[in-house]
Amino acid sequence: MESSQVRNDRGAEAEPTRWSRRGIAAFLFASALTPVIPATTGFTQIPITSKGGNGMSDLSSYFAYVGARTTKERGARGNGLNVYRVDAKTGVWSHIQLLGDLVNPSFLAFDRSGRFLYTVHGDLSDITAMAIDPADGSLRVINRQSTEGKNPVHLAIDPSNRFMVVANHITSTLALLPRHEDGSLGAVIDLVKLEGKIGPHRVEQPFAKPHQVEFDPSGAFIVVPDKGLDLVFTYRIDAENKKLVLATKPAQAREGAGPRHVAFHPSGRLAYVINELDSTVTGYRFDPANGALAPFQVVSALPDTFTGNSRAAEIAVSADGRFVYASNRGYDTIAAFAIDAATGRLSPAGWTPSGGKTPRFFALGPSDKFLLAANEETDTLNFFERDAASGRLVATDRTVHVGSPVCILIKAP
Repeated sequence: MESSQVRNDRGAEAEPTRWSRRGIAAFLFASALTPVIPATTGFTQIPITSKGGNGMSDLSSYFAYVGARTTKERGARGNGLNVYRVDAKTGVWSHIQLLGDLVNPSFLAFDRSGRFLYTVHGDLSDITAMAIDPADGSLRVINRQSTEGKNPVHLAIDPSNRFMVVANHITSTLALLPRHEDGSLGAVIDLVKLEGKIGPHRVEQPFAKPHQVEFDPSGAFIVVPDKGLDLVFTYRIDAENKKLVLATKPAQAREGAGPRHVAFHPSGRLAYVINELDSTVTGYRFDPANGALAPFQVVSALPDTFTGNSRAAEIAVSADGRFVYASNRGYDTIAAFAIDAATGRLSPAGWTPSGGKTPRFFALGPSDKFLLAANEETDTLNFFERDAASGRLVATDRTVHVGSPVCILIKAP
């Protein structure tokens, strides 16, 4: 099919899992998929054929958690947070549960033990904690806490499993909440306001707008791209005093760039930031001793042949440290970049159509054999095979239909 062509622009805690949030999300790729049956309110009993050879043959099934936008204000078609059981051998997706009273469960995270799941509620002011039933994967709401800010967009749990960090996008703050052994969250214990000179974009940069809270590979630092200030902050948690502390001077991005998300190289010494507003990727050298970021390259996430409007969204680094992937909303593609092993510099390796419209989220599997793109506007999850040697993505005819998907996590029983 046409969408399978790569556009090249010279042409066209019990045994805690140590995966990153993207790695956990992308565990979904344990099975290869065949065409699925469209569904308007979710997907139930979707047949998927496993090709095997994925190192997961000892698993009979695993669970998928799909977050979505749900509100009229967002023009969304999602119906809440859905839970599915996936048969690892047949690939059949069976619907287990719908938490339909959760508004805009827009970003999800497991705790470090994998026994609890948390979601922020986009455009609102709170976060929900849930326990995972180990037998059937279903969720039980434990409690809900205010983030003391507006539009929490991202969340992360520290390596000690004692603290939750949340980015409040519209009120320019980072919130620190205590996490208890039963999985519940306590009230906010620290709230830090990000400050600085706003960027030049009259609409998108009226104030500080933190978009992500991502722990570095060592778990010592939290990197925070700020879309409104064109800065990338580095914080750490003072566990004794229960405070968020600025670790070092923030890294400056180009004016109007709009830093959105960061992905770390497995070496822990390189970080790549996707800039939403100018559709670029900035490479940084990361100092694991103090959390400092030093930029060394900026490349376009778009080919020079594309002359339309587009916004960048997600970014990920392959587990072998050889490629960076970035999504474009507008151009509706996944860009691939090769990483120079000696310098960390990026060079374009091609652009692949996302198979739908507005790929807000995507994830690579632990084996990096597959990539999943969540196309928010066309209500699809589209699957791509990945060539490890070239980094090339090849679209398949494998699609899951779900309303306004924006995040997905996968958990083994």
